[in-house]
Amino acid sequence: MAMEAGNIVEGKVTKITNFGAFVELAEGKVGLIHISEVADVYVNDVHDFLNEGDAVQVKVINVEGNKIALSIKQVKPKPAESNSNQSFKQNRRGDFRKPPRQLSASFEDKLSKFLKDSDERLTDLKRKTDSKRGGRGSRRSD
Repeated sequence: MAMEAGNIVEGKVTKITNFGAFVELAEGKVGLIHISEVADVYVNDVHDFLNEGDAVQVKVINVEGNKIALSIKQVKPKPAESNSNQSFKQNRRGDFRKPPRQLSASFEDKLSKFLKDSDERLTDLKRKTDSKRGGRGSRRSD
């Protein structure tokens, strides 16, 4: 069976690293499950989810030459959300807004929120230090 993107295959975990796990597939080919493709939740350590020698079912994401990208989380069905039929809700004022986020936000959402908060804090800090210096680089001449 040729390795094509979208195929679901069986394999055996041969090595675990900081960035993911290597899986031996049929015909002696080896693919990589990146740490972001191990589980639907944040993965700090791959060892929490996989061990060497585990048999796993993986989906082939991409094949470039002899590099094969694999995913475990794309094999598992997505958990059904209660708001899946309704992407926008109407609030009390009549505005349409996105429904509130679920408790388990993705890594990208957490990173985006962190960067926004960090930028706001730096702006506030700069504003406060500028006011202590006399603002906009001006100096008093007494």
